[in-house]
Amino acid sequence: MNAKSQTQRFSVRAQQTRSMFTRDRIRLDADIYAPDAAGEFPVLLMRQPYGRAIASTVVYAHPIWYAAHGYLVVIQDVRGRGTSEGDFRLFEHEVTDGEDTVAWAAQLPQSNGQVGMYGFSYQGMTQLYAAQAKPTALKAIAPAMVGYNLYEDWAYENGALLLQAGLGWAIQLAAETARLKGDEIAYEALFKASRNLPLSEPIPTCPEVLKHHAPDSFFHDWVAHPQWDDYWQSLTPDLSQIDLPMLHIGGWFDPYLWGNLRLFKQMRDRSQHLQHLWIGPWGHIPWGRKVGQRDFGPEANTPIDRLQIRWFDHHLKHSDPDLAATPSVCLFEMGGDRWRQFSHWPQVTPTPYWLSSTGLAGLDQTDGRLTQAVVDETDNSPDTFVHDPWRPVPSLGGHAANPAGSFDRSALDCRSDVLTYTSEPLATSIAIAGEIQVELYCTADAPSFDLCAIVSEVRPDGSVYNLTQGYCRHHQAQADSGQIIIPLQPTCFRLPSGHCLRLSISAACFPAYSVNPGFMADPATGRTMNAKIITLVIYHDRDRPSKLKLPIGEVVRQ
Repeated sequence: MNAKSQTQRFSVRAQQTRSMFTRDRIRLDADIYAPDAAGEFPVLLMRQPYGRAIASTVVYAHPIWYAAHGYLVVIQDVRGRGTSEGDFRLFEHEVTDGEDTVAWAAQLPQSNGQVGMYGFSYQGMTQLYAAQAKPTALKAIAPAMVGYNLYEDWAYENGALLLQAGLGWAIQLAAETARLKGDEIAYEALFKASRNLPLSEPIPTCPEVLKHHAPDSFFHDWVAHPQWDDYWQSLTPDLSQIDLPMLHIGGWFDPYLWGNLRLFKQMRDRSQHLQHLWIGPWGHIPWGRKVGQRDFGPEANTPIDRLQIRWFDHHLKHSDPDLAATPSVCLFEMGGDRWRQFSHWPQVTPTPYWLSSTGLAGLDQTDGRLTQAVVDETDNSPDTFVHDPWRPVPSLGGHAANPAGSFDRSALDCRSDVLTYTSEPLATSIAIAGEIQVELYCTADAPSFDLCAIVSEVRPDGSVYNLTQGYCRHHQAQADSGQIIIPLQPTCFRLPSGHCLRLSISAACFPAYSVNPGFMADPATGRTMNAKIITLVIYHDRDRPSKLKLPIGEVVRQ
């Protein structure tokens, strides 16, 4: 599937605002952009909570551009947002409101009754909720950057709260609620907090500004439910009985990539319709060639608008029959700075890189080694390091921090509480595509601790650019073997000869993730004052072979 489209271009009528009523008589308002031409057109619907004039233009072309390609474009404020009536409760009404809206949009003047949906993040989730209701007019969707499983793909990562992303979003939505209510005092306090997150309070996950000015914020529920339970089950879309064509869109540095991939795999395995997956080198926003401190070249500029037109042309206008024959997976290869096409999600037998050192991997960056050879017991000792909650290892780029992306982390790797394991300079270029895993044998002197694993590229000039990372919260059990498996964010990159691979290990990545206090406390009760200093040991001997597992190898274009 390439980005070219032969769609006829139309002039576009002036924007109109129309309203509908849900089944419980709540008015929802939408802006409509229509081709200035006779005839009927398929509908492209976006439902979002940020004020419909924005229309997700932080990543997409304006609705006028889509309307000019022969679509009736509807951008709707969800319940309780913008000028729509009702109370906004995170995702609570999106199934029924989505179903009602699709049916209404299908009956608009000049609609041909065929509806597609597009949008990213919250706007991506509204597509899934609407699809759950099985509205007959909904024919295809394009969910981008969705945390499909709200607990595992959005709020928490392997048991650790995504603090910076979740708290920042909660404050943003709370500020908008205050603005809509005309509460200037609350709005100004929340706006100020959004520019400087309140991370230094007694309980960083429960800042006073949110408790005082947004007592009904969803974030209080997220913090109160640190394990999967009925709360998460009730809010997670159920698509087990749904089959629709879906264009899945993600980013290598987006915090919700696992959700996109989970949804794609689930639908691919049982769908009778096309399921296409595109992943660019982007964070959540924007979708451009420069991500963090790296420039991934002109091909990294977003092709998504043209791709969506082609997708919806095929499914709503029944044009472009060649689409079905195009590869279903298209991944941007960082380093090669090109798009690579695959017939399926890459599944390569992983190549292990074994960790070894003399015990000084936190103090001497030439000591820790990544090697494909079997671990040599000679001059190989475990690495002991100390996590101090007073000065936790800071987050820098990656998928969970803001800003996201790839940054030079060479200074961070000089910290003594960051263990580094580096390969020899590569003799040949290597290509990596798929899922990465780190297996560590680790013990600590606290009942609970965190581990952060980051894979980077070390360049000949000494700069170190992160490519992917993973994080987990581990609670030690009495019969614990010490082996901890950390899944890293899926990725696709190429390293040239002469460059090195590096694995960096730490016990914190703050404020991307909340700091582990060292005991099994819920996020809502973990007070900063009570956080423990934790001593950790990483083993890498024959009996406890810690390793990095990489999907290395060219996958031939099908």
